[in-house]
Amino acid sequence: MADPATQSSAQPRLQQAQSSGPAGSTPNPGAASSDPARPGLSQQQWSSQKKAQVRSFPRAKKLEKLGVFSSCKANDACKCNGWKNPNPPTAARMELQQQAASLTEACRSCGHSLAEHVSHLENVSEEEINRLLGMVVDVENLFMSVHKEEDTDTKQVYFYLFKLLRKCILQMGKPVVEGSLGSPPFEKPNIEQGVLNFVQYKFSHLASKERQTMYELSKMFLLCLNYWKLETPSQFRQRAQKEDAAAYKVDYTRWLCYCHVPQSNDSLPRYETCQVFGRSLLKSIFTVTRRQLLEKFRVEKDKLPPEKRTLILTHFPKFLSMLEEEIYGENSPIWEADFTMPASEGTQLGHQTVLSPVSVSGSPLSKGSSGSALGVTGLDVACSEPVTGDKRKLPEALTLEDAKRIRVMGDIPMELVNEVMKTITDPAAMLGPETSLLSANAARDETARLEERRGIIEFHVIGNSLSQKSNKKILMWLVGLQNVFSHQLPRMPKEYITRLKKVFILYFLTYADEYAIGYFKKQGFSKDIKVPKSRYLGYIKDYEGATLMECELNPRIPYTELSHIIKRQKEIIKKLIERKQNQIRKVYPGLTCFKEGVRQIPVESIPGIRETGWRPSAKEKSKELKDPDLLYNMLKNLLAQIKTHPDAWPFMEPVKKSEAPDYYEVIRFPIDLKTMTERLKNRYYVTKKLFIADLQRVITNCREYNPPDSEYCKCANTLEKFFYFKLKEAGLIDK
Repeated sequence: MADPATQSSAQPRLQQAQSSGPAGSTPNPGAASSDPARPGLSQQQWSSQKKAQVRSFPRAKKLEKLGVFSSCKANDACKCNGWKNPNPPTAARMELQQQAASLTEACRSCGHSLAEHVSHLENVSEEEINRLLGMVVDVENLFMSVHKEEDTDTKQVYFYLFKLLRKCILQMGKPVVEGSLGSPPFEKPNIEQGVLNFVQYKFSHLASKERQTMYELSKMFLLCLNYWKLETPSQFRQRAQKEDAAAYKVDYTRWLCYCHVPQSNDSLPRYETCQVFGRSLLKSIFTVTRRQLLEKFRVEKDKLPPEKRTLILTHFPKFLSMLEEEIYGENSPIWEADFTMPASEGTQLGHQTVLSPVSVSGSPLSKGSSGSALGVTGLDVACSEPVTGDKRKLPEALTLEDAKRIRVMGDIPMELVNEVMKTITDPAAMLGPETSLLSANAARDETARLEERRGIIEFHVIGNSLSQKSNKKILMWLVGLQNVFSHQLPRMPKEYITRLKKVFILYFLTYADEYAIGYFKKQGFSKDIKVPKSRYLGYIKDYEGATLMECELNPRIPYTELSHIIKRQKEIIKKLIERKQNQIRKVYPGLTCFKEGVRQIPVESIPGIRETGWRPSAKEKSKELKDPDLLYNMLKNLLAQIKTHPDAWPFMEPVKKSEAPDYYEVIRFPIDLKTMTERLKNRYYVTKKLFIADLQRVITNCREYNPPDSEYCKCANTLEKFFYFKLKEAGLIDK
């Protein structure tokens, strides 16, 4: 039998609601699934109903059905491979319940009786008969699929599985896919484990309710992926390199044989897509699947349960964007076989004790710098006499009275800040939902800070002493910390890493070679040296070809609470902006000067424009054409050329609601070439920027509403290139 790995390409089968089913046959219309997260389920239900019906047949009817797939055993000379009914049902009789054929009826092909074809089934149990009948239904299903499928690669896999099941019925065996495909699982860790690692990696710092929300989104994504129909190899080849296409074809064939077809043909062993495939397949399909999945949810949003609608339409897209970064990122840890969630960016030692990357507010390190009272590893620095590993007390909530400072021009009155603080700390007064739930750019110390507050991790200021014996545990921690930096800076001797001085820390200095500059920049170091040279001369060794870098510390900044303070400052500013907007918000009457014959006015003369603080720059003024009639004629000529372009047809008129009912719900600023023509006649385009902005909006709206591979987006892409070429040709934009 042919190897299915050498056979398997065509148009994508991702219109899931009307999916042709795992094997391509038409699903039972009465069993359509209303859940967009589980496409193709109706075909599975249809197959189950058909098998239940066949298994309820009387014994004689079952033997007749199995005889069709059983070779004649009358004698060795007979080569008939299946009993043929001498009186096959006609189309008119297909709807009627057919009587079972008699065991004495002769096959119209070889002339031997039905009994001669099913003699090997005389003593077979009813359970085994029913198992064979299940394969018969699957064979019939695959037979229809082979004839209906248009894609060559998919058709070949269906035909291979069709022959495999026929052989198993004939030999009363169990189906086993042979060849070079291999056996599941095909990659570790699998997709399911990787996604769960992602949830733990990105959202473990959230409150339990928010963390559960992320877990629910991950389960929904995995469920969709398990029931999603992948694009064919020929479709994949149109957007991928040749080497990637060859690997995808193998994965696609595996997916058909082990995951997709067995959904409705349960005679074949079935595996979940997310449990047998890993990152390789996910990288191949994620971009396309994500777009089509979101589009499907958007189109079918009215079918979603109300309690799920906001979650899916609001949070799910951001969840997928963050997951995409981990799928295609080169250094993502979630795909490592031994992935464990680090408690912080330090090294976990013991049970739940870690060396945190930040220090106490009284003796702070720079944000993100790796060290404690030890100073930064590998540097000649100054530090105070180390203590013996006392646990840090968690800082109390910062109050405004603690922030004693000199008043400067422009400072906000403290009374106003106090009033705003009361608002932003009241959950009932916040505007809208918490927006940081899916923050992809959370501060690096945020996770560690929250876990320390909850008691999950602890921070200890530790150091070695030559005057008294150190605690054994502290020495183990010191060795562990030394190993962290030794791993990060493998070319630095460990003896150098442990060198320390004993003075109060305010500056960190290091000489970094070309390989270490990036590392120290991440830890808050800069090439801008502020400490006087006399302070470090003789304390740090000069290295030829290396760069001196400095990290300056401010003892007034509580670095352990820095991200929390910045977040609170942003909330204060947001609220202050809102208050200011409420104070200056004013509705001005519309302009009537154009009705009176005025052809154009300066933008800054529009009531309310100057009140916003807007001022036209001299540079912008000089770029605009000073002759309004010249600009009008140029734009008129350009718009006429655009409207006659062969790919301008989708954008000539406003979109009709009858053709796209939800268009104006999705697109907030609709525009089309007819509207632009009217605006041009009314002298709306007093600057070229207004005209170019409307042109680009035509393209942007099309891309926002339609799938990228649609005919409309193809027209938009071509038209965009054309009008930018014409804009450059006319001198309206720089070449």
